Amino acid sequence: MSEFRFGIVGCGRIAKRHSEILGSGLIDGARLTAVCDVQPDRTDVMAEKFGVRSFHSLDEMLASDEVDVVSILTPSGMHAEHAIAAANAGKHVIVEKPMALRLEDADAMIAACDRARVKLFVVKQNRLNVPVVKAREALDAGRFGKLVLGTVRVRWRRDQSYYNQDSWRGTWAQDGGVLANQASHHVDLLEYFMGDVVSVHARATRTLVDIEAEDTAIATLEFANGALGIVEATNAARPRDLEGSLSILGEGGTVVIGGFAVNKIQTWDFVDPQPGDDDVLEKFSVNPPNVYGYGHQAYYEHVLDCLKTDSAALVDGLEGRRSLELITALYESIETGKNTYLRFRSQHSKLGGST
Repeated sequence: MSEFRFGIVGCGRIAKRHSEILGSGLIDGARLTAVCDVQPDRTDVMAEKFGVRSFHSLDEMLASDEVDVVSILTPSGMHAEHAIAAANAGKHVIVEKPMALRLEDADAMIAACDRARVKLFVVKQNRLNVPVVKAREALDAGRFGKLVLGTVRVRWRRDQSYYNQDSWRGTWAQDGGVLANQASHHVDLLEYFMGDVVSVHARATRTLVDIEAEDTAIATLEFANGALGIVEATNAARPRDLEGSLSILGEGGTVVIGGFAVNKIQTWDFVDPQPGDDDVLEKFSVNPPNVYGYGHQAYYEHVLDCLKTDSAALVDGLEGRRSLELITALYESIETGKNTYLRFRSQHSKLGGST
């Protein structure tokens, strides 16, 4: 197939970025053909902007022959229902992070896509940020040697007006807090670089907004390779987004990627320098206009390549589940006040349930 037709489900905040990429001809072989939302005002405005068909029912969109791939951008608690419906209709599935709020829902999504023989992609576009790709190349080349410590920081601003946009925001059943939503990309990056997690210990609080879940959290992680990790995440930065960063320290060197969207290499320092190291800070840093960064376009280019060549996705359903398991473990630890060991059965995490 030379061209794949995309339909967007959920026309809220993040859909603006997805629709701009798919609807503006930025990716050869990808064409936006339909948008769907239960709120007609959102759907109709987006459909008119890009000259595509507007649907107010997912079933109707899936029953049409105008869509090959469905991008699911609805609240996280709805991802499983929508992804399974799309798979059952024979559509390839792209789902925003986190892929679900409960591990059993993630398992059901994976099983549905396997049965239908369609691909399942989980959006983790920060893995394709220019500086992140460069740092991963150094990791794969063995330049860090033995890993010692990995740290991610998310210091963003999400005030009450953000949460008041939709009734589902900040709820346990549909969204979660800063760990499940805003920091989920950064938690994923930490595991992507440092490897399998053995155990976590986390604490959280709600400080400046009136929501069910947390707006601030910290956690320590132990990795299977003996390294340690730190997560610091808050939506309570004021007056504006401050930082979204990743630091990797090993016996062979240190890399720090900062900026507000993991977009700027601030430290690139190795025990054994290589040609080109002096130019890395300048050549592999970018300056995006917002915290979403530039990774979404590279992500969709990756999706198209996988569809055209029938190759494996960087983040498929199993990899997306791995990230969700880590997030769920953090919430389990928050509720118990104890270490949570991975490969566990959730008993106390509120994520994906009601208060």
